[in-house]
Amino acid sequence: MKGRVVAIVVGLLAAAIVAVVGIVIFRAVDEIVSGPDGDCTAVVADHEVEISGEQAENASLIASIAIERGLPARAVSIALATAFQESKLINIDYGDRDSLGLFQQRPSQGWGSEDEILDPVFATNAFYDALVQVDGYEDLEITVAAQQVQRSAFPSAYADHEEDARALASALTGYSPATFSCDLDGGAPSTDEGLVDSGLTGRADAVREDVLTRYGDLDLGGFAPGGVSTGHMEGSAHYEGRAIDIFFRPVNDANRTSGWAVAHYLVGNAARLDIRTVIFDDRIWTAGRDGWRDYDPPEGSGDQAILEHRDHVHVDVFG
Repeated sequence: MKGRVVAIVVGLLAAAIVAVVGIVIFRAVDEIVSGPDGDCTAVVADHEVEISGEQAENASLIASIAIERGLPARAVSIALATAFQESKLINIDYGDRDSLGLFQQRPSQGWGSEDEILDPVFATNAFYDALVQVDGYEDLEITVAAQQVQRSAFPSAYADHEEDARALASALTGYSPATFSCDLDGGAPSTDEGLVDSGLTGRADAVREDVLTRYGDLDLGGFAPGGVSTGHMEGSAHYEGRAIDIFFRPVNDANRTSGWAVAHYLVGNAARLDIRTVIFDDRIWTAGRDGWRDYDPPEGSGDQAILEHRDHVHVDVFG
């Protein structure tokens, strides 16, 4: 009898310790992954979502991978709601048991190795690989579709993030133009770098490589080996090798949506890529200024659609 009592007491103490540790871990995760609020904002249909710069980079990555794979915006909503719940859109290297990364995937359950899961590109593709195997996921409730992939012990928790996920997905896939913006400092350390083989500065070439990696075969212009000296307005960043044009022709609704997806991606990654300006569809975003503004194109005799950047996204970097 005495031994039984002791065993019960020990068991209760162990349970209490686990509960306390669980609370401590939860609070630590909450504090670590929250990050600064308000660096980036999406406002869609009167719903506002504020996320940190790090969260914005991960959200835009999740959206860009879906676009490159030809998946619908609904897939992005499901993925974002899942990542919000599992990691708060932060690529954390810890979690429950052996869970890791944006989606808290577990090596022991066949999601990949630890290093693979901690690669946001691998983890996102792994999530989409599983999602597309869910029959009719496009028509399922977000919580149901997410649970089909994740098998979470708390499936209803995904519902807490549905509205934020839908708003972000709509913005980052280009269906809600000029709705995603980041409030960044208006500068970056200057460099004295020359032009690389592409005819761009190192920073601009990094942007070129990044968008091609994220979106595949894009139609790029505004630069050439050795640099360009004509074809742009006086004082253009193109002449310094700091600018790229990403073409979406002809001007139509589908290309407008694609253009806004890329434009929002660039804004979401502006801090990482030292981006100064993004212009598209007669709107302009500039680091150090608030949100998207109407673009006032220079007067010229050329095609007005081109002057207003209706057929291409212009992006330039700090020098």
